[in-house]
Amino acid sequence: MKVLTPWLRHYLPVLDVDDAQLAEDLTLRGIAVEGVFELNDAAGDSDGALFDMDITTNRVDAMNHYGIAREIAAIYDVPLHALDTALPTGYVRVEPFPVRIEAQDGCGRFTARVVRGVTVGHTEGRIAHYFGELGQKSISNAVDVTNFVLLGMGHPTHAFDLDKIVGGITVRRAHAGETLKLLDGTTRTLVAEDLVVADDVKALGLAGVMGGWDTMITAETKNILVEAAWFDPASIRASSRRHLIHTDASHRFERGADFNAAPIANALVTKHILALCGGYIEGEMVDVVVPELEAATAGRPAVSLSVRQVQRHLGTTLAPEGITGALVRQYLLALGCHLAATGDETYDVKLPSWRLDITREIDLIEEIARVYGYNKFANTLPTPGVVIAHPTARAEAAVRSRLLALGFSEAISSTFASAAESAFFAPAASAIPLENPLSEDAGNLRPSLVPGMVTMLAHNLNRDVPAARLFEAGAIFGGSVQTVVETQSLALGLTGDGVATALYSAADAPFFELKGAVESLASLFEAPAPRFTASGIPGFLEGSRAATAWLGDRALAHFGEFSQSESGRRKLRQPVFLAQIDLAYLLSLPLKQAIAKELSRYQAVERDFSFVFADAVSWEQVSTAIRGLGIAELLRLTPVEIFRDAKGKAVAPGHYSLLLRTVFQSVERTLSEGELTGWQEAIVGVLTGLGGVQRA
Repeated sequence: MKVLTPWLRHYLPVLDVDDAQLAEDLTLRGIAVEGVFELNDAAGDSDGALFDMDITTNRVDAMNHYGIAREIAAIYDVPLHALDTALPTGYVRVEPFPVRIEAQDGCGRFTARVVRGVTVGHTEGRIAHYFGELGQKSISNAVDVTNFVLLGMGHPTHAFDLDKIVGGITVRRAHAGETLKLLDGTTRTLVAEDLVVADDVKALGLAGVMGGWDTMITAETKNILVEAAWFDPASIRASSRRHLIHTDASHRFERGADFNAAPIANALVTKHILALCGGYIEGEMVDVVVPELEAATAGRPAVSLSVRQVQRHLGTTLAPEGITGALVRQYLLALGCHLAATGDETYDVKLPSWRLDITREIDLIEEIARVYGYNKFANTLPTPGVVIAHPTARAEAAVRSRLLALGFSEAISSTFASAAESAFFAPAASAIPLENPLSEDAGNLRPSLVPGMVTMLAHNLNRDVPAARLFEAGAIFGGSVQTVVETQSLALGLTGDGVATALYSAADAPFFELKGAVESLASLFEAPAPRFTASGIPGFLEGSRAATAWLGDRALAHFGEFSQSESGRRKLRQPVFLAQIDLAYLLSLPLKQAIAKELSRYQAVERDFSFVFADAVSWEQVSTAIRGLGIAELLRLTPVEIFRDAKGKAVAPGHYSLLLRTVFQSVERTLSEGELTGWQEAIVGVLTGLGGVQRA
């Protein structure tokens, strides 16, 4: 936002602070000046400065010169020049101009005043000079006046060509399918939720956003209707987003305009029109108010404030006297509050109508601190308290460290998902829709981390990153709109860089990498080794290339290749593998304590076994059978190679050959050949019992 210091000083005639100091002091009070540009007049002499300012969205009251001047007056305790709204008496009109608010939930106040006999032409004088310094486009004197008032005191107004209005003004909701040509030359098709200013026949403008083409001011305009209103922020925001129109007016109305500013803005526009365009006022200003909306804004109840609470919250200042009751009163009165004493330095504070961001005592305390100056408080450290670690912090750190060690990179995706993705990735979960979503693609709270993981992997593939390994730990949401249930979940995703081994092909490598990651994570906790089945596979995984990991009778994870049909629909360049892990369940388990064991001084002995098994015999059955022998000296049990013969010569169809390696070692003695032979025979026996045939 651009602000002229000569314009500010117009409202502050006794201000004796140079522009550089003024910029610094405003910035320290939260009204940030990001740039100061010196201005010169035609003779080359200094003509003040142009401030480039960044006004936060909650301070719509400061998005104008008068609002910033009010802040300056509070900071330096100087008088603020009142806005001059005095007007000549209008010619008597038998009947007031007809104004009706039909949509009383969308418009809380509407003022209208008739000015006749105007001459529309070029803008001259102070307004033209200020517009030139600000880079503001000049249209005509009558239109420029409305923009001048907006920049000056902050409230949007509009001027209609009165002779093009049929009957009176009605603020109503649009008729579905109704069309409206706007001032930018575009024709919009309205919906029933749009708020419009209309006459007895047609819509004249999109309320709070932009006026209409049919009633715009032209060189032929002779009679004007000046309008200033207050519109509901939600209604204006919805229309602005729906039609993709953002204007200076909508920017202010969306954030909460001053309910009491409409008649003041109307008077100022009228005053400048009379000065620049001539003419005369017909009748009195019409001011229609909706009491319910007035009570919710300008009529908010007073807030109780105690000076003692101010001092307790703000603490020690650099000045020995600190923040006194006199300073509290001075600052609040300068900011537009009205104070009614209720006791010893306690007050009921009537809030100014232009500060809708102030609602509680602590907000008033913050305002006092801001105007006083944060740089005037003593630097003190807070009293240290007891720090209590989150119960799952160590376990979460262990999971994160293990995944990083496995080569995964942590990623963060959006907390939102579209309705379609919610239904596809978590069909059993109840969708939690947002009341005011940013877009259709972010209409629900995410019921799963997998949609975000797929999006991130696709993002990498589309930017020629051929291999990626990502993980995300975060909350997913279920339950209902009334009772939202938040659960911790973990998603893994990988694509590319599959390396073939003697156990699996390159195409299958990512699947087994995910399986290994799930096993590794489970090994961090006091829990049995997970078992794997092909049941309970969610629909977003390819059923024949996916599995479920179980801890006991509870599913810990689902993992496998992303659905090939969905992958094709999303035009993914190569297969993507995903894992969805129940992190909340994992974190509920005790974290395994690391135990150091003494290394054996005795030599380990390897024994290999080569068996042919039917495809129905799983590795879990083989491992369980061998470990069930209870051989304490069995140190490791590892599958070395799996072989299938497509031609069925070396290994019959429906069977596979497994090369199994065992490692035996004792911490007490050297193993004897007799012990090894006995264990070997026992292992052959249990494997034969599984239907295995030992190969020569």
